[in-house]
Amino acid sequence: MRVAVITVGDELLAGDTVNTNAAWLGRRLHGRGARVERVVTVPDRIEDVATEVREARAAYDAVIVTGGIGPTHDDVTMDGVAAALGVPVERHPGAVAWIDEHGEYSHDDLVDGTAHLPAGARMLPNPEGVAPGAVLGGRKDSLAEDGAPVYVLPGVPTEMKAMFEAVAGEFSGAERTRAVIETPAPESALIEHFEAARERFAVTVGSYPGERVRIKIEGENEAEVERAAAWFRERVEKR
Repeated sequence: MRVAVITVGDELLAGDTVNTNAAWLGRRLHGRGARVERVVTVPDRIEDVATEVREARAAYDAVIVTGGIGPTHDDVTMDGVAAALGVPVERHPGAVAWIDEHGEYSHDDLVDGTAHLPAGARMLPNPEGVAPGAVLGGRKDSLAEDGAPVYVLPGVPTEMKAMFEAVAGEFSGAERTRAVIETPAPESALIEHFEAARERFAVTVGSYPGERVRIKIEGENEAEVERAAAWFRERVEKR
Protein backbone atom coordinates (compact mmCIF):
# COMPACT_ATOMS: atom_id res chain seq x y z
CA MET A 1 0.00 0.00 0.00
CA ARG A 2 1.50 3.32 -1.13
CA VAL A 3 0.64 6.35 0.98
CA ALA A 4 1.06 10.11 0.57
CA VAL A 5 1.17 12.34 3.65
CA ILE A 6 0.20 16.01 3.37
CA THR A 7 0.87 18.24 6.39
CA VAL A 8 -0.83 21.62 6.49
CA GLY A 9 0.30 24.72 8.33
CA ASP A 10 2.10 28.03 7.88
CA GLU A 11 3.84 27.38 11.20
CA LEU A 12 5.46 24.23 9.79
CA LEU A 13 6.84 26.08 6.77
CA ALA A 14 8.12 28.92 8.93
CA GLY A 15 9.93 26.50 11.22
CA ASP A 16 7.92 27.62 14.25
CA THR A 17 6.64 24.07 14.74
CA VAL A 18 8.64 20.90 14.09
CA ASN A 19 6.81 18.48 11.79
CA THR A 20 6.82 15.45 14.08
CA ASN A 21 3.53 14.15 12.66
CA ALA A 22 5.06 13.14 9.34
CA ALA A 23 7.87 11.21 11.04
CA TRP A 24 5.48 9.45 13.42
CA LEU A 25 3.12 8.46 10.61
CA GLY A 26 6.03 7.17 8.54
CA ARG A 27 7.16 4.87 11.34
CA ARG A 28 3.63 3.74 12.20
CA LEU A 29 2.66 3.01 8.61
CA HIS A 30 5.95 1.25 7.92
CA GLY A 31 5.22 -1.03 10.86
CA ARG A 32 1.95 -2.03 9.20
CA GLY A 33 3.61 -2.80 5.88
CA ALA A 34 2.40 0.39 4.18
CA ARG A 35 4.95 2.60 2.43
CA VAL A 36 4.98 6.38 2.69
CA GLU A 37 6.27 7.47 -0.70
CA ARG A 38 5.52 11.17 -0.55
CA VAL A 39 5.51 13.77 2.23
CA VAL A 40 4.67 17.38 1.43
CA THR A 41 3.89 20.45 3.54
CA VAL A 42 1.55 23.16 2.27
CA PRO A 43 0.45 26.53 3.68
CA ASP A 44 -2.98 27.28 5.11
CA ARG A 45 -4.50 27.95 1.68
CA ILE A 46 -7.49 26.12 0.29
CA GLU A 47 -6.13 25.97 -3.27
CA ASP A 48 -2.79 24.50 -2.14
CA VAL A 49 -4.48 21.80 -0.09
CA ALA A 50 -6.87 21.01 -2.93
CA THR A 51 -4.09 20.73 -5.52
CA GLU A 52 -1.98 18.36 -3.44
CA VAL A 53 -4.92 16.17 -2.44
CA ARG A 54 -6.16 15.94 -6.01
CA GLU A 55 -2.75 14.90 -7.33
CA ALA A 56 -2.07 12.47 -4.48
CA ARG A 57 -5.42 10.71 -4.90
CA ALA A 58 -4.53 9.96 -8.49
CA ALA A 59 -1.06 8.60 -7.72
CA TYR A 60 -1.29 6.70 -4.40
CA ASP A 61 -3.42 4.12 -2.62
CA ALA A 62 -4.27 6.39 0.32
CA VAL A 63 -3.76 10.01 1.35
CA ILE A 64 -3.38 11.29 4.91
CA VAL A 65 -3.79 15.01 5.59
CA THR A 66 -2.91 16.43 9.01
CA GLY A 67 -3.39 19.90 10.42
CA GLY A 68 -5.69 22.83 9.82
CA ILE A 69 -8.98 21.35 11.01
CA GLY A 70 -11.34 23.26 13.28
CA PRO A 71 -13.42 26.44 13.19
CA THR A 72 -10.77 29.21 13.21
CA HIS A 73 -9.95 31.44 10.22
CA ASP A 74 -6.79 29.51 9.28
CA ASP A 75 -8.35 26.05 9.57
CA VAL A 76 -8.94 25.52 5.86
CA THR A 77 -8.07 21.86 5.40
CA MET A 78 -11.65 20.56 5.24
CA ASP A 79 -12.46 23.20 2.61
CA GLY A 80 -9.39 22.23 0.61
CA VAL A 81 -10.17 18.52 0.71
CA ALA A 82 -13.79 19.21 -0.21
CA ALA A 83 -12.65 21.31 -3.17
CA ALA A 84 -10.37 18.50 -4.34
CA LEU A 85 -13.26 16.06 -4.35
CA GLY A 86 -15.81 18.51 -5.72
CA VAL A 87 -18.20 18.44 -2.76
CA PRO A 88 -19.44 21.14 -0.35
CA VAL A 89 -18.64 21.44 3.35
CA GLU A 90 -21.69 21.03 5.55
CA ARG A 91 -22.83 20.40 9.10
CA HIS A 92 -22.33 16.70 9.89
CA PRO A 93 -25.10 15.26 12.11
CA GLY A 94 -22.84 12.47 13.37
CA ALA A 95 -20.19 14.96 14.48
CA VAL A 96 -22.80 17.06 16.29
CA ALA A 97 -24.19 13.99 18.08
CA TRP A 98 -20.75 12.75 19.13
CA ILE A 99 -19.75 16.12 20.55
CA ASP A 100 -23.00 16.39 22.46
CA GLU A 101 -22.65 12.87 23.89
CA HIS A 102 -18.92 12.73 24.61
CA GLY A 103 -17.70 16.29 24.97
CA GLU A 104 -17.48 18.40 28.12
CA TYR A 105 -19.93 20.82 26.51
CA SER A 106 -22.63 20.67 23.85
CA HIS A 107 -22.27 21.45 20.16
CA ASP A 108 -24.24 24.66 20.69
CA ASP A 109 -21.45 25.95 22.93
CA LEU A 110 -18.83 25.58 20.20
CA VAL A 111 -17.73 28.00 17.51
CA ASP A 112 -19.81 27.62 14.36
CA GLY A 113 -18.13 25.29 11.89
CA THR A 114 -16.56 22.91 14.41
CA ALA A 115 -18.74 20.04 13.22
CA HIS A 116 -18.67 20.90 9.50
CA LEU A 117 -17.18 18.23 7.20
CA PRO A 118 -17.07 17.62 3.44
CA ALA A 119 -20.35 16.17 2.21
CA GLY A 120 -20.41 12.37 2.25
CA ALA A 121 -17.51 12.09 4.71
CA ARG A 122 -17.20 9.40 7.34
CA MET A 123 -16.73 11.25 10.61
CA LEU A 124 -13.76 10.34 12.81
CA PRO A 125 -14.30 11.18 16.51
CA ASN A 126 -11.58 13.12 18.32
CA PRO A 127 -11.05 11.38 21.69
CA GLU A 128 -8.27 13.81 22.68
CA GLY A 129 -9.87 17.04 21.49
CA VAL A 130 -12.97 18.54 19.89
CA ALA A 131 -12.74 19.01 16.12
CA PRO A 132 -13.58 15.74 14.32
CA GLY A 133 -11.61 14.22 11.49
CA ALA A 134 -12.97 12.68 8.31
CA VAL A 135 -12.50 9.99 5.70
CA LEU A 136 -13.59 10.50 2.12
CA GLY A 137 -13.43 7.83 -0.53
CA GLY A 138 -12.62 4.17 0.00
CA ARG A 139 -14.81 1.11 0.12
CA LYS A 140 -17.48 2.77 2.27
CA ASP A 141 -17.92 5.77 0.00
CA SER A 142 -19.17 6.27 -3.55
CA LEU A 143 -16.20 8.56 -4.21
CA ALA A 144 -13.84 5.56 -4.26
CA GLU A 145 -13.91 5.28 -8.03
CA ASP A 146 -12.61 8.84 -8.33
CA GLY A 147 -9.37 8.15 -6.50
CA ALA A 148 -7.75 6.99 -3.28
CA PRO A 149 -9.39 7.56 0.10
CA VAL A 150 -8.41 10.70 2.00
CA TYR A 151 -7.96 10.64 5.79
CA VAL A 152 -8.14 14.08 7.40
CA LEU A 153 -6.58 14.17 10.88
CA PRO A 154 -5.82 16.94 13.41
CA GLY A 155 -2.45 18.63 13.57
CA VAL A 156 -2.07 18.43 17.36
CA PRO A 157 0.13 15.31 17.78
CA THR A 158 -1.83 13.73 20.65
CA GLU A 159 -5.08 14.16 18.75
CA MET A 160 -3.59 12.97 15.45
CA LYS A 161 -2.15 9.80 17.00
CA ALA A 162 -5.34 8.87 18.80
CA MET A 163 -7.44 9.40 15.68
CA PHE A 164 -5.03 7.48 13.46
CA GLU A 165 -5.25 4.45 15.74
CA ALA A 166 -9.00 4.31 15.01
CA VAL A 167 -8.26 3.75 11.30
CA ALA A 168 -4.85 2.05 11.49
CA GLY A 169 -6.43 -1.27 10.46
CA GLU A 170 -7.26 0.25 7.07
CA PHE A 171 -3.56 0.53 6.22
CA SER A 172 -1.66 -2.64 5.41
CA GLY A 173 0.91 -4.24 3.18
CA ALA A 174 3.55 -6.93 3.09
CA GLU A 175 5.62 -6.95 6.28
CA ARG A 176 9.23 -5.97 5.72
CA THR A 177 12.34 -7.08 7.59
CA ARG A 178 15.12 -4.63 8.31
CA ALA A 179 18.82 -5.02 9.09
CA VAL A 180 21.07 -2.09 9.98
CA ILE A 181 24.86 -2.12 9.66
CA GLU A 182 27.20 0.65 10.78
CA THR A 183 30.64 1.29 9.35
CA PRO A 184 33.33 3.97 9.69
CA ALA A 185 34.05 3.70 5.95
CA PRO A 186 33.06 6.79 3.94
CA GLU A 187 29.85 6.53 1.96
CA SER A 188 31.66 7.11 -1.32
CA ALA A 189 33.75 3.97 -0.73
CA LEU A 190 30.61 1.84 -0.44
CA ILE A 191 28.84 2.78 -3.66
CA GLU A 192 29.97 -0.31 -5.57
CA HIS A 193 28.68 -2.52 -2.74
CA PHE A 194 25.29 -0.79 -2.77
CA GLU A 195 24.89 -1.46 -6.47
CA ALA A 196 26.08 -5.06 -6.22
CA ALA A 197 23.75 -5.83 -3.30
CA ARG A 198 20.71 -4.49 -5.18
CA GLU A 199 21.54 -6.68 -8.16
CA ARG A 200 22.30 -9.79 -6.12
CA PHE A 201 19.47 -9.70 -3.56
CA ALA A 202 15.74 -8.85 -3.58
CA VAL A 203 16.21 -6.01 -1.09
CA THR A 204 16.37 -2.24 -0.92
CA VAL A 205 19.54 -0.60 0.39
CA GLY A 206 19.78 2.85 1.90
CA SER A 207 22.72 4.71 3.43
CA TYR A 208 22.69 7.48 6.02
CA PRO A 209 25.96 9.36 6.63
CA GLY A 210 27.05 10.66 10.02
CA GLU A 211 29.98 9.95 12.30
CA ARG A 212 29.46 6.38 11.08
CA VAL A 213 27.57 5.45 7.95
CA ARG A 214 24.35 3.54 8.68
CA ILE A 215 23.40 1.02 5.99
CA LYS A 216 19.76 -0.05 6.06
CA ILE A 217 18.73 -3.22 4.23
CA GLU A 218 15.03 -4.04 3.84
CA GLY A 219 13.01 -6.72 2.13
CA GLU A 220 9.86 -8.82 2.38
CA ASN A 221 11.80 -12.07 2.80
CA GLU A 222 13.59 -12.32 6.15
CA ALA A 223 16.09 -14.92 4.95
CA GLU A 224 16.95 -12.77 1.93
CA VAL A 225 17.57 -9.75 4.14
CA GLU A 226 19.82 -11.84 6.42
CA ARG A 227 21.82 -13.10 3.45
CA ALA A 228 22.24 -9.59 2.12
CA ALA A 229 23.27 -8.30 5.55
CA ALA A 230 25.85 -11.08 5.96
CA TRP A 231 27.22 -10.36 2.47
CA PHE A 232 27.48 -6.67 3.30
CA ARG A 233 29.09 -7.18 6.70
CA GLU A 234 31.81 -9.32 5.15
CA ARG A 235 32.74 -6.59 2.72
CA VAL A 236 32.48 -3.76 5.20
CA GLU A 237 34.72 -5.60 7.66
CA LYS A 238 37.29 -6.24 4.96
CA ARG A 239 37.60 -2.54 4.34
